[in-house]
Amino acid sequence: MSYILALDQGTTSSRAILFDHAGGVAALAQQEFRQIFPQPGWVEHDAREIWAAQLAVARECMQKMPVAGGNQAQQAIDSIANPAGRANRIVAIGITNQRETTVLWDRKTGEPVANAIVWQDRRTAGRCDQLREAGHADLIQQKTGLLLDAYFSGTKLEWLLNEVPGVRARAEKGELAFGTMDSWLVWNLTGGRVHVTDASNASRTLLFNLHSMQWDDELLALFNIPASVLPKVVASSGVMAETDAALLGTPIRIAGMAGDQQAATFGQACLSPGMAKNTYGTGCFMLMNTGGKPVVSSNKLLTTVGWRMDKDTYCLEGSVFMAGATIQWLRDGLQIIKSAAEVQPLAESVPDSGDVYLVPAFAGLGSPNWDPYARGALLGMTRGTTRAHIARAALEAIALQSADVFSAMSRDAGLPLQELRVDGGASRNDLLMQIQADFLGVPVVRPQVTETTALGAAYLAGLAVGFWRDTDEIVAHWRVDRRFEPQMGAYARAAKLARWHKAVERSRQWAEAD
Repeated sequence: MSYILALDQGTTSSRAILFDHAGGVAALAQQEFRQIFPQPGWVEHDAREIWAAQLAVARECMQKMPVAGGNQAQQAIDSIANPAGRANRIVAIGITNQRETTVLWDRKTGEPVANAIVWQDRRTAGRCDQLREAGHADLIQQKTGLLLDAYFSGTKLEWLLNEVPGVRARAEKGELAFGTMDSWLVWNLTGGRVHVTDASNASRTLLFNLHSMQWDDELLALFNIPASVLPKVVASSGVMAETDAALLGTPIRIAGMAGDQQAATFGQACLSPGMAKNTYGTGCFMLMNTGGKPVVSSNKLLTTVGWRMDKDTYCLEGSVFMAGATIQWLRDGLQIIKSAAEVQPLAESVPDSGDVYLVPAFAGLGSPNWDPYARGALLGMTRGTTRAHIARAALEAIALQSADVFSAMSRDAGLPLQELRVDGGASRNDLLMQIQADFLGVPVVRPQVTETTALGAAYLAGLAVGFWRDTDEIVAHWRVDRRFEPQMGAYARAAKLARWHKAVERSRQWAEAD
């Protein structure tokens, strides 16, 4: 009865999940936190609130830990009387996190100097234009595998150093620490003793060289970032720290760490070159394992580190900024649904979208368009348009964006991909998954365990400490829940995609550059 504890720090919530040796979910806790929008195109988080939420759900998850032969009342009494007893049954902790979101904090006090700048934030789009006009885009892509975009951490960190009063001087004195959310969590879990990131997260910063697998001095100089703020880069699987005993009842090894999309790829057992998955979370992120060498995209995809173990694995990635967040907008912005669960029956109440197209470019467009100045558009409405048509158009928008990424990935791979493995919260929406299969023209395969982001982090940690023997054991755990076969004909699919591309063009270059 021992477990791996996965801490899944996402864009809209922090979660903790206990996994057993079969890769099953033994306990889960989740807590949402605030989304802060100071200006149009700006998105922030309070990093202190995220840490508080993450610690709370870890403790709650431990409270829910199954106890063989005991009743629930006795479990509660035992956990209060002896919290270390439960902590001792956690073999290791794996961490996975929203990537690119940028935190800068004081090394002495642990206090952030400002709110975290979220990956969706577009405030540095103008700075990216300047760098592009100065001829730096090719150098950045060659070194990092990334396109020059406000999505990544480099210009966000530069902005904090330049715009928060007094921060640059403090950074140059070595007083401040930078990190993505993985670094922030490890720092707090260890009481400020350990400042690390793993290679997958480092590869999303615009500061990490994919070829040397180190922070790049030329890029640091380009963004004017002092090396003293950077975390040490460690393997994705390996014991990197122990938690402060006071937090969870006893020291627990932190042994796995990867950005959320790389972790999901690992959790989906896409461990051989050519295998691909799509995660439907706040955004939509499709990754394909390309093996031991980085593959440069010709179709505006990203080259990224998948994970670092005994050797490095690389992936091609397509990033869609608005997926589950589109459904959240229907709920919180338009208020046409009260909960995300309502969107499927509402969308199913009409046979199609009535030629309505939603382009959810609320934070610009990601792969393969890469337009930070695109903005959301709802097109094709008539007097007959209802909220059901808009709901169906929202689901179709998620699938259509992913279809564009899938097409680009197939071209980069040089062969048609045969299927797409799916996970994430929205993958439980059967209508969305059928629409996705129709728009792709290949089967969409959903596993029995859809918590693959957290599961991937758990696998990375468990392999490091011998909880699982090897990756063959992980592959054996993967099981199909449902396979969605395409039902749409090739002509109808092509017509739908053409109409979608027309709508996308209407949304582009809408916002004015700063």
